[in-house]
Amino acid sequence: MNIKPLHLLAVSFSMGLLCQSAYAESQILDEITVRGEKESPNEESLSIREVRESPAKDMGEALKMVDGLSSVRKGAIANDVVLRGFQRDNINVLVDGVRLHGACPSRMDPPSFHYDFAEIEQVKVIKGPYDLSNPGGLGGVIDAQTRKTGRGFGGDINLSYGEWNSINTSATASYGTETYDGLIGYAYKNSDVPKSGDGKRLTEIYPSTSVNRYKADAVDSKAYEINTGWGKLGFNPTANSRSEISYTYQDADHVLYPYLKMDADYDKTHRLNWTYRIRNISSLVKDLKLQAYWDTVDHLMDDSSRVSSTPSVNVTRPYSMQTDASTHVYGVKLNAAMGVGPGTLKTGIDYYNRNWDAVNRRAMYLAYSDYAMIPDVSIDNTGIFGEYELPLGNQLALKGGLRGDLTWVEAAGTNTLVTTAGKSRDFSTVSTNLQLTYTPVKGLDIFTGIARGARTPDQQELYLYLPGTPLWKGNPDLKPTINHQADLGAKFSTERFYVNASIFYSDLHDYVNFYQASPTLKSYQNIHATMWGGELGSQVSLAYDLFLRASLSYVRARNETADTPLSEIPPLKGYVSLRHDNGTYFLEALENFAKKQNRVDTGLSESTTPGWVATDIKGGVNYRDITLTVGINNLFNKQYFSHLSYARDPFQSGIKVPENGRNAYFSLGYKF
Repeated sequence: MNIKPLHLLAVSFSMGLLCQSAYAESQILDEITVRGEKESPNEESLSIREVRESPAKDMGEALKMVDGLSSVRKGAIANDVVLRGFQRDNINVLVDGVRLHGACPSRMDPPSFHYDFAEIEQVKVIKGPYDLSNPGGLGGVIDAQTRKTGRGFGGDINLSYGEWNSINTSATASYGTETYDGLIGYAYKNSDVPKSGDGKRLTEIYPSTSVNRYKADAVDSKAYEINTGWGKLGFNPTANSRSEISYTYQDADHVLYPYLKMDADYDKTHRLNWTYRIRNISSLVKDLKLQAYWDTVDHLMDDSSRVSSTPSVNVTRPYSMQTDASTHVYGVKLNAAMGVGPGTLKTGIDYYNRNWDAVNRRAMYLAYSDYAMIPDVSIDNTGIFGEYELPLGNQLALKGGLRGDLTWVEAAGTNTLVTTAGKSRDFSTVSTNLQLTYTPVKGLDIFTGIARGARTPDQQELYLYLPGTPLWKGNPDLKPTINHQADLGAKFSTERFYVNASIFYSDLHDYVNFYQASPTLKSYQNIHATMWGGELGSQVSLAYDLFLRASLSYVRARNETADTPLSEIPPLKGYVSLRHDNGTYFLEALENFAKKQNRVDTGLSESTTPGWVATDIKGGVNYRDITLTVGINNLFNKQYFSHLSYARDPFQSGIKVPENGRNAYFSLGYKF
């Protein structure tokens, strides 16, 4: 890419000085107010403004800027979210409260991959098992909230371009009246293969002797190509009621995952969501909401881009290994908020069905064999909850609740673990919490909470079976994981300053842990584990339109059963940034850093990751309805690795994927 980023930064700075528009109050002050006054100390948020200013390819990558969040690096895209060391099904990743699950057993397509951030207005994060309105999520909840439609005609167009011919474009249009409204949108993104700090493409990380290395014509191929389209219709039959339906289709093609032995041919995703809501029905019933949803993912991956698929006596197809997987989820929720006594009672009942099916095909002894990797397993869950919030004067607020879930798991297919179709497991779990918020003076909130969270094992952990060296199989006798957690947090804010500090301790009984059972077997087991850590985040408005922001987060986790560190835990990490922003133009410099992680699970061959520091700079202009952002990530072309840069499963290659090297980019947006 022929871009002179420093020159572009200078141009954008000059444009800001020459703009003849009136002074516009900085969005940063509004965000300080939101974080300081409207969020609990155990909550965080990410705005679409922060995403648009970054070169993030997906929401998983963008969420790394939220205190306590990390991501698993697989390649150029599809970063998997990690919250305080909790990942996979230990956290709920939702869209407008809708459950969404990927189809790949190796997490090529985590939930955050299946929506485009052009759809999203804000992402809300609840840390810890304090959401009783959804089952599971014993480590926390990440809920992406889609854009709302305003009155009249409006929309926006956005274009981003960066190193390695990375393109990210989107357009939305909406129209609304007092009675009805509608919104449509489309996004397209693709990229060549990124390079790391050593100048090598991510597809060149394998040694020349590895059968998992990319073929010559795939080394410099597209890293991904994704089309996403969505629409939303709303109807307001009365002044206090609203019905809304939305649909999204995403088509991802040729997505490369260097950390695995295979790549995705495609991911095809459908999402459908309907809600009906009535407010202020009576003095008793304040809010009533009915929701129904359905989503499905079809995923195909193979090794056709790798040397392992070179034609031979055994390899007679374009691939030597392929996995065809699909998943679907449908569900319904009925939630209500009622004025009961001096407080508010929130209650609800919900049901969902999650089906997962995956077939692995491999060249074996002059023939291709099919294995029911995940044998068409369905999970049905019915839950009911109640949560009461009671104000205790002007300074204290008490909130507590209880949730119960009944879960049925049944396999329709067969494999070595499921010898007859219809094999099933039943679970019952109880979740509860008690939260107290104390406001001794205006602007200071002190939060303390104790909670019990639970989640049942998923289909992969129970019934997965895949022959190989080593053999990888599930454990049909797994128990639900129970998290007993305590949190303490404090937040202080003014109109131009906030600081948020929190600590937590989790005692995890029957934690589902992936482990090396023997030299020839990897499986899952229930263990006793503990996690503790915390976050410290602050933002302050200084003189001369300067804003200083800093973050620090840490997690320490232990497998108490084996008396070893728990695997796949991020190290101490953080950032500090200084930004000049007067609402018309801005300039920002940011330092990201992570400490060395030497607390590793040697039983899974997890290796130590060195610490690192990387520098990002960016600048931009807001002129009327036009925004321009220009920046450089990893300014000094640092070669470094995130600790969560590879996974240990049957398709892992054992090769760590480095972070991207120097990345110059610009984003241009127009809002009308």
